Amino acid sequence: MVVNVEQGAANPSVGTLLRISDALGIGLPALVDTPRPKPVTVTRRGDGAALWSSASGGRGVLVAGTQSPDVVELWDWTLASGDQHGSEAHAAGTKELLQVRQGSVTLVVAGETFILHAGDAVSFPGDVEHSYSNHGSEQAAFSLAVFEPGVGSEHHKEAGNA
Repeated sequence: MVVNVEQGAANPSVGTLLRISDALGIGLPALVDTPRPKPVTVTRRGDGAALWSSASGGRGVLVAGTQSPDVVELWDWTLASGDQHGSEAHAAGTKELLQVRQGSVTLVVAGETFILHAGDAVSFPGDVEHSYSNHGSEQAAFSLAVFEPGVGSEHHKEAGNA
C-alpha cells in the first residue's frame, strides 16, 4: 500500500494512515502535518488535513494534534445526509470525545447505538470498532478528540498485541 501511495496510484484510508503512523511510532498528526519547530501550532480555517470525504460532501478534517508518545488529535467532521464512516478499533487504551455541533449523529460503539443531537457530547473507548452516521435530512457536524496513549512506546506495542 505504501508503494502505491508513494506512486500516486492509491489514496490511503484513515485506517491505513493510522496503521502506518503506528508502525512508524508517531501519531497521525505527525504523519500528515508539515513539520514545524515552534511549540505553538495554529491551523487556520480550511488548512487542516482532509483525511476522509464522501461523494455527497462529508469530510473528516484533522485540524490539530500532538506528537508521540501520548497523541491527541482534534477533528472537524461533517456528514451529509446518509453519510457513514466506520472505524476499526484503534490501539489499546485509545479514548474518544465527540460533541455534535449541528444536526444529529448516530454513533455505534461495539454494537451499541447512541443517537446524539446538537449540543450532546459523549466519551467512549476508541479501541473497539465504532462508526458515525447521519440518518437525518440535514448536514451533521461534530468535533472529535482522539487520545492515543503511548504511540511508539514498547508498552503500546505490547498492549496492541495482547
